[in-house]
Amino acid sequence: MNILAIDTSGPVAGCCVLSDGKVVHLIEMEHGLTHSETIMTAVDQALSASGLSCRDMDLFAVAAGPGSFTGVRLGVCAAKGFAHATGKPCAPVHALEALSMNLAGFDGLVCPILDARRGQVYCAAFDVSSGMPRRTMEDDAVALEEFIARLPGDCRLAFVGDGLPVHREKIRALLGERAFLPPANLVSLRTDAVGLLALAHPETWVPAHALQAVYLRKPQAERERMEKLNHV
Repeated sequence: MNILAIDTSGPVAGCCVLSDGKVVHLIEMEHGLTHSETIMTAVDQALSASGLSCRDMDLFAVAAGPGSFTGVRLGVCAAKGFAHATGKPCAPVHALEALSMNLAGFDGLVCPILDARRGQVYCAAFDVSSGMPRRTMEDDAVALEEFIARLPGDCRLAFVGDGLPVHREKIRALLGERAFLPPANLVSLRTDAVGLLALAHPETWVPAHALQAVYLRKPQAERERMEKLNHV
């Protein structure tokens, strides 16, 4: 089975071609250009280097959120377009679950955090001791302190995601040595994890028209509009 996986949900954009569970070609980018400028070129490069085309793909996987509203929409629309053009299914992969794969085998809880602005993080918690994520806490968008207060107090906690550089010192102050804060190469979502999770969960595969983004709250522009209406 050939899979094209795409991620534009956060600061790092990427794509990956997998064949029968093996990573054939992986591209990850964070160099200042917008994802709309880079992702299609990266897909072309990954497919060309793999000796494959879109029509050779059996599945199109995408990090469907949560994350940047614009970025999530871009990735979902790209996967929908590829799936629609080829008549193949697509798979929405939860960005927080994919992030937890960075520390597969960790014997505590992996706690992905994404910067949600306004002092909040998109967050969840996963047990990855078996090598694959098992959710132990549902998604939320809350202040970091509230998230940490909900976590169990009897195990080590590892943090990944673009919220880590923002909140590193606060996490260390709140948790001390209980917190494992990995190096930079393990912080960002990897697109190969998106493909492997899609392969592991065929029950999530959907036709192009049914693919939907995962949002934990309304876009900022919509929230601001509602605030203005409430004060009229």
